[in-house]
Amino acid sequence: MSDLHARMAARVGGLTAVVVARCAVEAPFYAALPRTTLEGEVARSIAAVNALLLRALRDGGGGAMGPGDVTRLIEWSARRAEERVPLEAVIAAYLIGAEVWWRTLTEVAEPGELAGAGGTLLACLHAALPAVVLAHQNARDDLHSEDKRVRRALLGALLAGRPHEELADVARVTVAGEHEVVAFAFASDPPTRLVQSSLDAFTGTPVLMDHVAGIALLPGRPDVPGLVARLQKDVGQEVLAAAASSSAPAAVAAAAQEAGRVRDLVRRLGRPPGCYRLDDVLLEHQIARPGDGLVRLAAKLDPLDEHPFLLQTLRVFVERGLNRRRTASELCVHRNTLDYRLQRVSALTGLDLAVPAQARLIEAALVARDLAGPADHREVTG
Repeated sequence: MSDLHARMAARVGGLTAVVVARCAVEAPFYAALPRTTLEGEVARSIAAVNALLLRALRDGGGGAMGPGDVTRLIEWSARRAEERVPLEAVIAAYLIGAEVWWRTLTEVAEPGELAGAGGTLLACLHAALPAVVLAHQNARDDLHSEDKRVRRALLGALLAGRPHEELADVARVTVAGEHEVVAFAFASDPPTRLVQSSLDAFTGTPVLMDHVAGIALLPGRPDVPGLVARLQKDVGQEVLAAAASSSAPAAVAAAAQEAGRVRDLVRRLGRPPGCYRLDDVLLEHQIARPGDGLVRLAAKLDPLDEHPFLLQTLRVFVERGLNRRRTASELCVHRNTLDYRLQRVSALTGLDLAVPAQARLIEAALVARDLAGPADHREVTG
Protein backbone atom coordinates (compact mmCIF):
# COMPACT_ATOMS: atom_id res chain seq x y z
CA MET A 1 0.00 0.00 0.00
CA SER A 2 2.94 2.32 -0.57
CA ASP A 3 1.04 4.47 -3.08
CA LEU A 4 -2.01 4.71 -0.81
CA HIS A 5 0.26 5.50 2.10
CA ALA A 6 1.79 8.38 0.13
CA ARG A 7 -1.65 9.71 -0.83
CA MET A 8 -2.89 9.59 2.81
CA ALA A 9 0.37 11.14 4.06
CA ALA A 10 -0.33 14.12 1.81
CA ARG A 11 -3.78 14.54 3.35
CA VAL A 12 -3.11 13.70 7.01
CA GLY A 13 -2.03 17.22 7.95
CA GLY A 14 -5.48 18.59 7.18
CA LEU A 15 -7.30 15.73 8.91
CA THR A 16 -6.28 16.90 12.35
CA ALA A 17 -8.03 20.26 11.94
CA VAL A 18 -11.18 18.51 10.69
CA VAL A 19 -11.27 16.12 13.68
CA VAL A 20 -10.66 18.98 16.15
CA ALA A 21 -13.47 21.04 14.62
CA ARG A 22 -15.92 18.13 14.75
CA CYS A 23 -15.00 17.28 18.35
CA ALA A 24 -15.67 20.89 19.34
CA VAL A 25 -19.14 20.66 17.78
CA GLU A 26 -20.18 17.09 18.57
CA ALA A 27 -18.60 16.36 22.00
CA PRO A 28 -19.77 18.64 24.86
CA PHE A 29 -16.51 18.25 26.78
CA TYR A 30 -14.42 19.54 23.89
CA ALA A 31 -16.98 22.24 23.09
CA ALA A 32 -16.32 23.74 26.54
CA LEU A 33 -12.53 23.86 26.09
CA PRO A 34 -10.73 27.11 25.19
CA ARG A 35 -9.72 27.48 21.57
CA THR A 36 -6.05 27.53 22.55
CA THR A 37 -6.40 24.11 24.21
CA LEU A 38 -8.21 22.64 21.21
CA GLU A 39 -5.63 23.92 18.77
CA GLY A 40 -2.75 23.00 21.05
CA GLU A 41 -2.86 19.90 23.25
CA VAL A 42 -5.98 18.31 21.68
CA ALA A 43 -4.69 18.82 18.15
CA ARG A 44 -1.31 17.31 19.06
CA SER A 45 -2.98 14.19 20.50
CA ILE A 46 -5.13 13.72 17.38
CA ALA A 47 -2.13 14.24 15.11
CA ALA A 48 -0.21 11.58 17.06
CA VAL A 49 -3.02 9.04 16.60
CA ASN A 50 -3.20 9.87 12.88
CA ALA A 51 0.54 9.21 12.67
CA LEU A 52 0.00 5.75 14.20
CA LEU A 53 -2.78 5.02 11.70
CA LEU A 54 -0.54 6.16 8.86
CA ARG A 55 2.27 3.90 10.02
CA ALA A 56 -0.13 0.93 10.26
CA LEU A 57 -1.27 1.69 6.71
CA ARG A 58 2.32 1.75 5.51
CA ASP A 59 3.23 -1.54 7.20
CA GLY A 60 0.23 -3.24 5.59
CA GLY A 61 0.27 -7.04 6.14
CA GLY A 62 0.02 -7.07 9.93
CA GLY A 63 -2.86 -4.66 9.68
CA ALA A 64 -2.99 -3.45 13.28
CA MET A 65 -0.82 -1.28 15.46
CA GLY A 66 2.27 -2.82 17.00
CA PRO A 67 2.79 -3.34 20.75
CA GLY A 68 4.78 -0.13 20.99
CA ASP A 69 1.92 1.82 19.40
CA VAL A 70 -0.62 0.36 21.84
CA THR A 71 1.70 1.20 24.72
CA ARG A 72 1.76 4.82 23.61
CA LEU A 73 -2.04 4.88 23.39
CA ILE A 74 -2.28 3.48 26.93
CA GLU A 75 0.10 6.15 28.18
CA TRP A 76 -1.88 8.91 26.46
CA SER A 77 -5.18 7.57 27.78
CA ALA A 78 -3.89 7.43 31.36
CA ARG A 79 -2.70 11.01 30.98
CA ARG A 80 -6.13 12.09 29.73
CA ALA A 81 -7.73 10.40 32.77
CA GLU A 82 -5.35 12.23 35.11
CA GLU A 83 -6.40 15.46 33.40
CA ARG A 84 -10.04 14.58 34.24
CA VAL A 85 -11.08 14.07 30.62
CA PRO A 86 -14.25 11.90 30.69
CA LEU A 87 -13.94 8.49 29.07
CA GLU A 88 -16.96 9.18 26.85
CA ALA A 89 -15.18 12.23 25.45
CA VAL A 90 -12.07 10.16 24.70
CA ILE A 91 -14.11 7.47 22.90
CA ALA A 92 -16.03 10.13 20.97
CA ALA A 93 -12.77 11.63 19.72
CA TYR A 94 -11.47 8.23 18.58
CA LEU A 95 -14.68 7.45 16.70
CA ILE A 96 -14.83 10.88 15.09
CA GLY A 97 -11.19 10.49 14.05
CA ALA A 98 -11.87 7.01 12.63
CA GLU A 99 -14.83 8.33 10.61
CA VAL A 100 -12.79 11.22 9.20
CA TRP A 101 -9.96 8.81 8.37
CA TRP A 102 -12.33 6.45 6.57
CA ARG A 103 -13.99 9.22 4.57
CA THR A 104 -10.56 10.38 3.44
CA LEU A 105 -9.63 6.82 2.48
CA THR A 106 -12.73 6.58 0.28
CA GLU A 107 -11.60 9.75 -1.50
CA VAL A 108 -7.99 8.76 -2.22
CA ALA A 109 -7.99 4.93 -2.38
CA GLU A 110 -8.36 2.92 -5.57
CA PRO A 111 -11.21 0.38 -5.56
CA GLY A 112 -8.82 -2.49 -5.00
CA GLU A 113 -7.15 -0.73 -2.07
CA LEU A 114 -10.21 0.19 -0.05
CA ALA A 115 -11.00 -3.19 1.49
CA GLY A 116 -7.48 -3.67 2.81
CA ALA A 117 -7.27 -0.11 4.11
CA GLY A 118 -10.64 -0.48 5.84
CA GLY A 119 -9.50 -3.74 7.42
CA THR A 120 -6.38 -2.00 8.74
CA LEU A 121 -8.48 0.78 10.27
CA LEU A 122 -10.82 -1.71 11.96
CA ALA A 123 -7.87 -3.76 13.23
CA CYS A 124 -6.37 -0.59 14.72
CA LEU A 125 -9.64 0.27 16.45
CA HIS A 126 -9.96 -3.30 17.69
CA ALA A 127 -6.49 -3.09 19.25
CA ALA A 128 -6.74 0.49 20.50
CA LEU A 129 -10.18 0.95 22.07
CA PRO A 130 -10.10 -1.89 24.66
CA ALA A 131 -6.62 -0.82 25.72
CA VAL A 132 -7.66 2.83 25.93
CA VAL A 133 -10.77 2.03 27.99
CA LEU A 134 -8.87 -0.22 30.40
CA ALA A 135 -6.03 2.26 30.85
CA HIS A 136 -8.44 5.13 31.38
CA GLN A 137 -10.49 3.15 33.90
CA ASN A 138 -7.41 2.03 35.84
CA ALA A 139 -6.12 5.59 36.00
CA ARG A 140 -9.53 6.86 37.09
CA ASP A 141 -9.70 4.20 39.82
CA ASP A 142 -6.31 5.30 41.09
CA LEU A 143 -7.43 8.91 41.02
CA HIS A 144 -10.69 8.05 42.76
CA SER A 145 -8.84 6.25 45.54
CA GLU A 146 -6.49 9.19 45.95
CA ASP A 147 -9.42 11.63 45.85
CA LYS A 148 -11.17 9.69 48.60
CA ARG A 149 -8.01 9.66 50.70
CA VAL A 150 -7.54 13.40 50.33
CA ARG A 151 -11.21 14.11 51.04
CA ARG A 152 -11.08 11.96 54.18
CA ALA A 153 -7.98 13.83 55.28
CA LEU A 154 -9.69 17.16 54.57
CA LEU A 155 -12.75 16.26 56.62
CA GLY A 156 -10.55 14.93 59.40
CA ALA A 157 -8.65 18.22 59.51
CA LEU A 158 -11.89 20.23 59.64
CA LEU A 159 -13.37 18.04 62.39
CA ALA A 160 -10.17 18.31 64.43
CA GLY A 161 -9.74 22.04 63.88
CA ARG A 162 -6.40 21.57 62.08
CA PRO A 163 -5.14 23.54 59.03
CA HIS A 164 -7.13 22.45 56.00
CA GLU A 165 -6.46 24.93 53.20
CA GLU A 166 -3.83 22.89 51.36
CA LEU A 167 -5.95 19.73 51.50
CA ALA A 168 -8.96 21.66 50.19
CA ASP A 169 -6.91 22.84 47.21
CA VAL A 170 -5.73 19.31 46.42
CA ALA A 171 -9.26 17.91 46.80
CA ARG A 172 -10.70 20.80 44.72
CA VAL A 173 -13.33 21.33 47.41
CA THR A 174 -14.59 24.72 48.59
CA VAL A 175 -15.13 24.70 52.35
CA ALA A 176 -15.55 28.43 52.96
CA GLY A 177 -18.91 29.73 54.14
CA GLU A 178 -21.78 28.10 55.98
CA HIS A 179 -22.24 24.36 56.45
CA GLU A 180 -24.54 22.00 58.27
CA VAL A 181 -22.69 19.33 60.20
CA VAL A 182 -24.91 16.26 60.53
CA ALA A 183 -24.34 13.20 62.70
CA PHE A 184 -26.24 10.13 61.47
CA ALA A 185 -27.35 6.94 63.20
CA PHE A 186 -28.80 4.07 61.14
CA ALA A 187 -30.88 1.12 62.29
CA SER A 188 -28.27 -1.13 60.64
CA ASP A 189 -25.16 -0.46 58.58
CA PRO A 190 -26.24 0.43 55.02
CA PRO A 191 -23.73 0.29 52.13
CA THR A 192 -21.51 3.36 52.30
CA ARG A 193 -21.75 3.87 48.54
CA LEU A 194 -25.56 4.00 48.78
CA VAL A 195 -25.43 6.56 51.59
CA GLN A 196 -22.85 8.67 49.76
CA SER A 197 -24.83 8.57 46.50
CA SER A 198 -28.01 9.65 48.30
CA LEU A 199 -26.26 12.60 49.99
CA ASP A 200 -24.56 13.68 46.75
CA ALA A 201 -27.80 13.47 44.78
CA PHE A 202 -29.78 15.47 47.35
CA THR A 203 -27.23 18.27 47.69
CA GLY A 204 -26.12 18.27 44.06
CA THR A 205 -22.44 18.18 45.06
CA PRO A 206 -19.99 15.58 46.44
CA VAL A 207 -20.49 15.57 50.21
CA LEU A 208 -17.61 15.15 52.65
CA MET A 209 -18.55 12.30 55.00
CA ASP A 210 -16.82 10.13 57.55
CA HIS A 211 -18.81 6.91 57.18
CA VAL A 212 -17.22 5.35 60.28
CA ALA A 213 -18.16 8.22 62.60
CA GLY A 214 -21.36 8.96 60.67
CA ILE A 215 -20.50 12.67 60.31
CA ALA A 216 -21.29 14.59 57.10
CA LEU A 217 -20.49 18.16 56.10
CA LEU A 218 -23.26 19.69 53.97
CA PRO A 219 -22.56 23.02 52.24
CA GLY A 220 -24.91 25.97 52.65
CA ARG A 221 -28.22 25.65 54.42
CA PRO A 222 -29.75 22.43 53.08
CA ASP A 223 -33.14 21.06 54.10
CA VAL A 224 -31.79 18.55 56.62
CA PRO A 225 -35.20 17.04 57.55
CA GLY A 226 -35.87 16.59 53.82
CA LEU A 227 -32.46 14.99 53.42
CA VAL A 228 -33.18 12.55 56.26
CA ALA A 229 -36.51 11.60 54.67
CA ARG A 230 -34.79 11.04 51.31
CA LEU A 231 -32.01 9.04 52.92
CA GLN A 232 -34.49 6.80 54.74
CA LYS A 233 -36.19 6.05 51.45
CA ASP A 234 -32.92 5.39 49.61
CA VAL A 235 -31.36 3.08 52.23
CA GLY A 236 -34.65 1.41 53.16
CA GLN A 237 -34.33 1.87 56.91
CA GLU A 238 -34.96 4.36 59.70
CA VAL A 239 -32.45 7.18 60.08
CA LEU A 240 -31.83 9.40 63.08
CA ALA A 241 -29.82 12.57 62.55
CA ALA A 242 -28.59 15.49 64.62
CA ALA A 243 -27.57 18.75 62.95
CA ALA A 244 -25.57 21.79 64.00
CA SER A 245 -24.74 24.89 61.97
CA SER A 246 -21.24 26.09 61.18
CA SER A 247 -20.70 29.63 59.93
CA ALA A 248 -17.07 29.08 58.87
CA PRO A 249 -14.50 26.28 58.57
CA ALA A 250 -13.08 27.17 61.98
CA ALA A 251 -16.48 26.41 63.53
CA VAL A 252 -16.88 22.94 61.97
CA ALA A 253 -15.16 21.11 64.83
CA ALA A 254 -17.44 22.62 67.49
CA ALA A 255 -20.53 22.00 65.35
CA ALA A 256 -19.51 18.35 64.87
CA GLN A 257 -19.09 17.88 68.62
CA GLU A 258 -22.51 19.40 69.24
CA ALA A 259 -24.18 17.26 66.58
CA GLY A 260 -22.52 14.13 67.94
CA ARG A 261 -23.64 14.88 71.50
CA VAL A 262 -27.21 15.51 70.39
CA ARG A 263 -27.29 12.30 68.33
CA ASP A 264 -25.99 10.22 71.23
CA LEU A 265 -28.40 11.88 73.65
CA VAL A 266 -31.41 11.31 71.42
CA ARG A 267 -30.45 7.66 71.00
CA ARG A 268 -30.15 7.24 74.78
CA LEU A 269 -33.58 8.81 75.20
CA GLY A 270 -35.07 6.38 72.69
CA ARG A 271 -36.50 9.17 70.53
CA PRO A 272 -38.06 8.23 67.16
CA PRO A 273 -36.16 8.63 63.85
CA GLY A 274 -35.92 12.09 62.38
CA CYS A 275 -33.79 15.21 62.59
CA TYR A 276 -32.91 16.87 65.89
CA ARG A 277 -31.02 19.96 66.99
CA LEU A 278 -29.75 21.02 70.40
CA ASP A 279 -32.80 23.26 70.95
CA ASP A 280 -35.03 20.20 70.61
CA VAL A 281 -33.39 18.51 73.62
CA LEU A 282 -32.01 21.49 75.52
CA LEU A 283 -33.42 20.47 78.91
CA GLU A 284 -32.40 16.84 78.41
CA HIS A 285 -28.91 17.95 77.38
CA GLN A 286 -28.49 19.96 80.55
CA ILE A 287 -29.86 17.19 82.75
CA ALA A 288 -27.48 14.71 81.14
CA ARG A 289 -24.40 16.53 82.42
CA PRO A 290 -22.30 14.07 84.44
CA GLY A 291 -22.49 14.14 88.22
CA ASP A 292 -24.44 12.91 91.21
CA GLY A 293 -27.36 15.17 90.31
CA LEU A 294 -28.43 12.97 87.39
CA VAL A 295 -28.47 9.82 89.53
CA ARG A 296 -30.26 11.48 92.43
CA LEU A 297 -32.83 13.00 90.09
CA ALA A 298 -33.51 9.62 88.48
CA ALA A 299 -33.86 8.05 91.93
CA LYS A 300 -36.91 10.20 92.62
CA LEU A 301 -38.95 7.65 90.64
CA ASP A 302 -37.39 4.50 92.11
CA PRO A 303 -40.52 3.90 94.29
CA LEU A 304 -42.37 3.19 91.03
CA ASP A 305 -40.05 0.33 90.02
CA GLU A 306 -42.45 -2.22 91.51
CA HIS A 307 -45.45 -0.56 89.83
CA PRO A 308 -44.69 -0.51 86.08
CA PHE A 309 -48.28 0.43 85.18
CA LEU A 310 -47.95 3.56 87.33
CA LEU A 311 -44.65 4.46 85.65
CA GLN A 312 -46.24 3.96 82.23
CA THR A 313 -49.20 6.13 83.22
CA LEU A 314 -46.88 8.87 84.46
CA ARG A 315 -44.81 8.78 81.26
CA VAL A 316 -47.88 9.09 79.01
CA PHE A 317 -49.26 11.87 81.24
CA VAL A 318 -46.01 13.86 80.88
CA GLU A 319 -45.72 13.17 77.14
CA ARG A 320 -49.29 14.46 76.68
CA GLY A 321 -48.48 17.74 78.38
CA LEU A 322 -50.18 16.84 81.68
CA ASN A 323 -53.49 16.67 79.82
CA ARG A 324 -55.74 14.22 81.67
CA ARG A 325 -58.29 13.78 78.88
CA ARG A 326 -55.69 12.91 76.25
CA THR A 327 -53.84 10.64 78.67
CA ALA A 328 -56.98 8.71 79.64
CA SER A 329 -57.90 8.36 75.96
CA GLU A 330 -54.48 6.97 75.01
CA LEU A 331 -54.40 4.55 77.97
CA CYS A 332 -58.03 3.55 77.34
CA VAL A 333 -58.97 4.08 80.99
CA HIS A 334 -61.67 6.10 82.76
CA ARG A 335 -60.73 9.53 84.08
CA ASN A 336 -61.35 8.29 87.63
CA THR A 337 -58.90 5.44 87.07
CA LEU A 338 -56.31 7.89 85.77
CA ASP A 339 -56.82 10.19 88.78
CA TYR A 340 -56.36 7.24 91.14
CA ARG A 341 -53.13 6.20 89.45
CA LEU A 342 -51.71 9.73 89.54
CA GLN A 343 -52.61 9.98 93.24
CA ARG A 344 -50.69 6.74 93.82
CA VAL A 345 -47.70 8.20 91.98
CA SER A 346 -47.75 11.23 94.26
CA ALA A 347 -48.13 9.09 97.37
CA LEU A 348 -45.20 6.80 96.46
CA THR A 349 -42.80 9.51 95.27
CA GLY A 350 -43.79 12.32 97.60
CA LEU A 351 -44.12 14.60 94.58
CA ASP A 352 -47.47 16.25 93.88
CA LEU A 353 -48.30 16.62 90.19
CA ALA A 354 -50.73 19.39 91.06
CA VAL A 355 -47.84 21.58 92.21
CA PRO A 356 -46.13 23.10 89.13
CA ALA A 357 -42.60 23.03 90.55
CA GLN A 358 -42.96 19.37 91.61
CA ALA A 359 -44.54 18.45 88.26
CA ARG A 360 -41.48 19.92 86.50
CA LEU A 361 -39.25 17.91 88.84
CA ILE A 362 -41.11 14.72 87.88
CA GLU A 363 -40.69 15.51 84.18
CA ALA A 364 -36.97 16.04 84.71
CA ALA A 365 -36.78 12.81 86.75
CA LEU A 366 -38.25 10.85 83.83
CA VAL A 367 -35.56 12.25 81.53
CA ALA A 368 -32.86 11.47 84.09
CA ARG A 369 -34.20 7.95 84.49
CA ASP A 370 -33.97 7.37 80.73
CA LEU A 371 -30.41 8.67 80.74
CA ALA A 372 -29.15 7.03 83.92
CA GLY A 373 -30.79 3.64 83.39
CA PRO A 374 -32.81 1.48 85.80
CA ALA A 375 -32.09 1.54 89.53
CA ASP A 376 -30.24 -1.79 89.55
CA HIS A 377 -27.71 -0.40 87.05
CA ARG A 378 -26.80 2.78 88.94
CA GLU A 379 -25.57 3.78 92.34
CA VAL A 380 -27.96 5.99 94.23
CA THR A 381 -26.11 8.44 96.44
CA GLY A 382 -27.36 10.70 99.23
